[in-house]
Amino acid sequence: MVKSERDNAETVGEIAFRQIRQDIISGALAPGSRIKLEQAKERYSVSVSTLREILSRLTAENLIVAEGQRGFQVSPASRRELLELADLRMLLECHAIGLSFAAGDLDWEARIVAAHHKLSAIERQLLEGDASRTVDWVRYDWEFHQALVSACNSEALMATLSSVFDRFLRYHLLAESFRGKPVVDDHRLLFELAMKRDVEGAREMLTRHVRNGAEHVLKSGRIR
Repeated sequence: MVKSERDNAETVGEIAFRQIRQDIISGALAPGSRIKLEQAKERYSVSVSTLREILSRLTAENLIVAEGQRGFQVSPASRRELLELADLRMLLECHAIGLSFAAGDLDWEARIVAAHHKLSAIERQLLEGDASRTVDWVRYDWEFHQALVSACNSEALMATLSSVFDRFLRYHLLAESFRGKPVVDDHRLLFELAMKRDVEGAREMLTRHVRNGAEHVLKSGRIR
């Protein structure tokens, strides 16, 4: 089937949307920096009108701040927002864990086993000093947490949790440090609790996991 010009334009726009969003989360677009439309247009190969639409979409996730006639700015990073995101993530993910553990079937268990296996392999390499695997760790970390709640049967909950997770993750990437063995131990315990369908144990573990992550970011001294 031949794609229309509109289909092609939407495809280019979606690619640019993902790239810009990823650049914000990774810190390639620094917190508080202004988005210069002409430069961004060239960087992401989209028109100014498409770029404005993308940035407007990102304001809905609080990744971009619209400044009226002054344009757009990458959302600043702050201690207050980090702690708010930690609280929101705990609320959403703990609720999703309860739903998922109750409804999860054998396929759900298999997703968790596979996700934890990949995450563990990357974490071993990071503990051995291979910092080049950090990008892979970011992806597999989300895949593991996503697998845990993947049987919650709520697309809205999953989408909201994904957005909050990414915004929380941005702070870890800004801190530029891997939390080491404690985070590996957290993931192993979460895996074991999921296999036992221990909802309360998993919620308690997740709460500590998120709080310790936020404390680690604040101790880095990169967030005020």
